Amino acid sequence: MNVIVTGCAGFIGMHAVEQLLARGDTVFGVDVLTPYYSLALKEARLARLLSHPNFHFHRTDITDAKALQHVFDQANAERVLHLAAQPGVRYSIENPSSYIQNNLVGFANILEACRHTGIAHLVFASSSSVYGGNTKQPFSETDPVDRPVSLYAATKKSNELMAYAYSHLYQLPITGLRYFTVYGPWGRPDMSPMLFAKAILANQPIRVFNHGDMQRDFTFVDDIVEGSLRALDRAPNAQPPYALFNIGHHTPVGLLDYINVLEHVLQRKAILEMVPMQPGDVKATWADTDALKAATGFEPTTTLAQGLERFAAWVQAHPQFIKD
Repeated sequence: MNVIVTGCAGFIGMHAVEQLLARGDTVFGVDVLTPYYSLALKEARLARLLSHPNFHFHRTDITDAKALQHVFDQANAERVLHLAAQPGVRYSIENPSSYIQNNLVGFANILEACRHTGIAHLVFASSSSVYGGNTKQPFSETDPVDRPVSLYAATKKSNELMAYAYSHLYQLPITGLRYFTVYGPWGRPDMSPMLFAKAILANQPIRVFNHGDMQRDFTFVDDIVEGSLRALDRAPNAQPPYALFNIGHHTPVGLLDYINVLEHVLQRKAILEMVPMQPGDVKATWADTDALKAATGFEPTTTLAQGLERFAAWVQAHPQFIKD
């Protein structure tokens, strides 16, 4: 099967491409390698893919509709896994225009390319951020999500609405996936595992937001990829052909407990700097994964201790990526 994966040099994207190639698919990877974080890390991820004969890389900006359509025309793909986006909650406060261009204009271009190319199924990454300040837990796909607390969350909710409209108007099969706090080897340096590991190993303080009174549904990257590919293989048969699933470990972990596990796997103590909640953050996330399990037979199972052990092993093997 021919599959287009956008954001192929990203954290989840690299892992997804590796799994697609391992099962025998041909992958057309799209990435523009923006400098939002270390290009060396993105290039190292990409280098793991380039030697595979069934991987074809296109350095293409999804905001360039003409160039993106050219990739779709060449690929003759059946399915699309759309992971390219401007990530980060806090950065959306500083640089909102990047989110408008990449997450709204870029996503509109993806929808148009899928429509005009006759793609059999589009799967795209949404985010648990869409739940905003919801207090009912666990978060369910049927919960109202019309009060985002960051522009990043607003763009992801907008993607869901745009996708539903295209599915309704053009009978385009689309599945949205709300990812919950993804972590693991080759992760993003702006996320807590990398930030905390870097500080712990350098004997520097960790900034602990909301004085540690926070919970996250940490989800190992291999579980995210497994859930994503299972969804990719099963186009919705509803009317319209649209589906939306949480992918999370369905086990919220306290921030201080998370730090304790990280200390254990790194065999170093952390220095804690307690600070207030940051704008755009939410106190707790917790995924209800019943819908995902019912549709695909899968729900994440990797424990935090197992996942962070694998992350720590990667850090030891690649120390250059947690240094300035």
